[in-house]
Amino acid sequence: MERVLTISAFIGLGLLVYLFYILFRGEEL
Repeated sequence: MERVLTISAFIGLGLLVYLFYILFRGEEL
């Protein structure tokens, strides 16, 4: 179970970082 939670947590963090990256790039453009 811990492994599944860790993987899902990494995916969630990755999506958040990806969204923030798009937002910041959108503001620059």
